[in-house]
Amino acid sequence: MLIPPPPLTPYHRIARTAAHRWWRPVVGTLFIAVVAVVLTMGIFMAVALAALIAGRPEVDGIPSFGALPDLAMAFASIAVLLPVALLATRWIQRRPAGTLSSVTGRLRWRWLLICFPVAFAAILIFIGGGLGLTAATGEDLGLGAELAGWGPFAVSMLVLLLVVPWQAAAEEYLTRGWLLQGLGVWFRSPWPPIAVQALVFAALHGWGTPWGFADLLLFGVVTGYLTVRTGGLEAAIALHVMNNLVSCVMAAAYGELAVDETAADMPWQMAVVDVPVLLGYAAVILWLARRRQVATLTPPAPVQYPQIGQQVGVARHSETDVLAGS
Repeated sequence: MLIPPPPLTPYHRIARTAAHRWWRPVVGTLFIAVVAVVLTMGIFMAVALAALIAGRPEVDGIPSFGALPDLAMAFASIAVLLPVALLATRWIQRRPAGTLSSVTGRLRWRWLLICFPVAFAAILIFIGGGLGLTAATGEDLGLGAELAGWGPFAVSMLVLLLVVPWQAAAEEYLTRGWLLQGLGVWFRSPWPPIAVQALVFAALHGWGTPWGFADLLLFGVVTGYLTVRTGGLEAAIALHVMNNLVSCVMAAAYGELAVDETAADMPWQMAVVDVPVLLGYAAVILWLARRRQVATLTPPAPVQYPQIGQQVGVARHSETDVLAGS
């Protein structure tokens, strides 16, 4: 039996249901880690075996189909975290899997679509400003001399559109979703869970440069804060998807998909530009959330009228839920 969260519960406390026991978040985290490792190894071995049978050349001693398939495999190995996290929520914490998405118990698609153009604009400003500052300081922009061509670019775009959104969303469901809510059962304040999940998020990307690690840490804090303040993962997913997608599209345009650098390797110029961009994105999203009265708490308990046996919800929350894009 699945136990819903108590009425009027903030996002970070949703996992503290009547079924909560101290061991459930711990066991759930171990479940996600073990299953993710098994699935990742399975995907990797299957692709490597297929490449070996096909007689493909080796890259770093491992048969490979090339840069694009390798990137797709890497993203797919991360994307599997999404269903695994949802299963851990349902099977181990005994609550509806949709409560990992938002306080309404589902992903609010209309609100997500509102966040996407804001995120796209933020990423364009970030990349444009970062490249401009990099060029102004005399550093190499790191772009290839020639474009890859329309054929390879079109194929890369098709693959990227299929895997990048799932990969980015999976990282959000793991960190801003599972970890934030898992830690939230022990803290009334959202800040300790926000801080810890941001640190884990940055560490999972590797250590790279100090600037890159600091930027990932800030990204985790800002998106974690937005998740709590807007009652769901939509704003974080939108920004993460756009960041990864636009970055990969630029790399594909210049034939740089084989480059193994990550956000952790970010130079100081990009990190400096990203700070005001992240804060600006957060400000716009919070303004839009207030205007649209996006729900930030779980639905209130229905009001019982014994004389007629009728149940009605609190009107203000019902209106909020509709406006939130449910």
